Amino acid sequence: MSTPHNFSRPVSLSRLSSEEFDVVVIGGGITGAGVVLDAASRGLRGCLLERDDFASGTSSKSSKLIHGGLRYLQQGDVRLVYQALRERKRLRRNAPHLVHVLPFMIPILTKNSVVSKKIARALGSAMWMYDLTGGWRIGRLHRRLSADTAFAHLPTMEREKLSSAYMYYDAEADDARLTLAVLRSAADNGAAIANQCQVEGIDSASRTQHSVRVHDLVGDTHFTIRTKAVVNATGVWADDVRALDEASHPDTIRPAKGVHLTVPWDKVRNDIAVVIPVPSDKRSLFVVPWISRGDGTYQFTYIGTTDTDYKGPVNDPQCTRDDIEYVLAALNATVNTDVTFEDVTGVWSGLRPLVKMDDSSAKAGRTADLSRRHRVFTSDNGVVTVTGGKLTTYREMAQDAVDAVSEVLGTKTRCHTRSLSLHGAKGRSIRASQRDHHLDGRYGSDSAEIAALIANDPSLSGPLVDGLPYLRAEAVYAVTHEMATSIDDVLSRRTRARLLNRRASVSAARATAELISPLLGWDDAQSSASIAEFVDACAREDAAAMVTEQEFIDSHKG
Repeated sequence: MSTPHNFSRPVSLSRLSSEEFDVVVIGGGITGAGVVLDAASRGLRGCLLERDDFASGTSSKSSKLIHGGLRYLQQGDVRLVYQALRERKRLRRNAPHLVHVLPFMIPILTKNSVVSKKIARALGSAMWMYDLTGGWRIGRLHRRLSADTAFAHLPTMEREKLSSAYMYYDAEADDARLTLAVLRSAADNGAAIANQCQVEGIDSASRTQHSVRVHDLVGDTHFTIRTKAVVNATGVWADDVRALDEASHPDTIRPAKGVHLTVPWDKVRNDIAVVIPVPSDKRSLFVVPWISRGDGTYQFTYIGTTDTDYKGPVNDPQCTRDDIEYVLAALNATVNTDVTFEDVTGVWSGLRPLVKMDDSSAKAGRTADLSRRHRVFTSDNGVVTVTGGKLTTYREMAQDAVDAVSEVLGTKTRCHTRSLSLHGAKGRSIRASQRDHHLDGRYGSDSAEIAALIANDPSLSGPLVDGLPYLRAEAVYAVTHEMATSIDDVLSRRTRARLLNRRASVSAARATAELISPLLGWDDAQSSASIAEFVDACAREDAAAMVTEQEFIDSHKG
């Protein structure tokens, strides 16, 4: 079994305060993770700092799809779709334990019992274009479905309104776990990684001589890292970090909010992903089954995403009642089961770091119309910023950023990540049991380490959260091997319990604290503080949907 010591926070902190690095990466989302892996795999001495937890921003709140983006093709951005589909193929090869093929269905509906031939023809053309642009790389081509076949995939639709459908193929991945796998791969290649480390200043003596001032939020200590290069990969916070270097706020990011809802699968009963239209809007939403029961049915379905301008605080974007009504209205226009507020078991709201291209784009009416391409910028001091982009193209974003670092350093380095297997991909032993299937799909070869924990303490085979598939051993592993430092880290990102069922997760918070407190060295006050922090965060989600925070807390006392 592999050792956790190359992904140990104390060891990383010791290295950060004593070593000199070739590159410091700021931001522990998928982009920053990709950058530090790319740098380390090229032989550069790299480290990464994350102010909160890994993937705690946008990178844990995406649609969890590894896809080209059919709508970008319809907008004419063929290049972006081609790049994304090429990266999708690489991700499926490099992380087969995390990235899985997912069929998608686009229903063709009748209007007054008539099918628009124009719409059907346009969809067919779009499907062929998607396949030719790179969709074929998944090993399957799209096909037309009869109305009966389409209805079998989504039996809660009104059958008489269904004419036929198209099926095509993309892929899915747990975004937070993918980010963690990339980070652990970087550590395997020699990088020092640490969360809960806030960058407070960047002092540049020259373009290749920087001091990065850091505050360790867990130990409440301060230290300085010496480095030749700095990469800012902080997403919607990119302008704030640029201000540390450039002494002014550049105002280049236009955040777009994307919201998703989780509901019980029985309210939808889709066995594949379905693309549904939004009434009175030119957008569509994904309806994706989640957490397989192993018999062709699922526990949950999630629906999203919205795409709206966001003007509020970027640290805590909330899913509002209007957001929920928007998503439910679209869902209920397609299914006949009358899904209500009371059916929603989880929500998540993330911000896309879209780049303002110029004055006209800054004033564009819809964030949905802004490009998802990424941008790399190097300041006068030599600090590299990478932003924009999307989950699927993170590796290419990272390659471009490290190419910019090499240019600053005046060195020639070669990218190795196109065919670099991610942590957990090699040495997998897939067995037949449902538990092992669950673990392999989240940890790959590291699932053997979870099994070893259970063999040593059989009580760890019990459920972490009632009604969800996560095991108590996964919480232990999150702390001992994956740098989790709080209950929220465990229930929101190392597992996805909070996104699946927020109330059940709150009910499990105290038991989770009792499990991980000895591992983190917490006393009773620290344990209670972490519980309160998690419950308060969940209460704010309910409050945003018109349930008061105090009502929520009162209903979960004890």
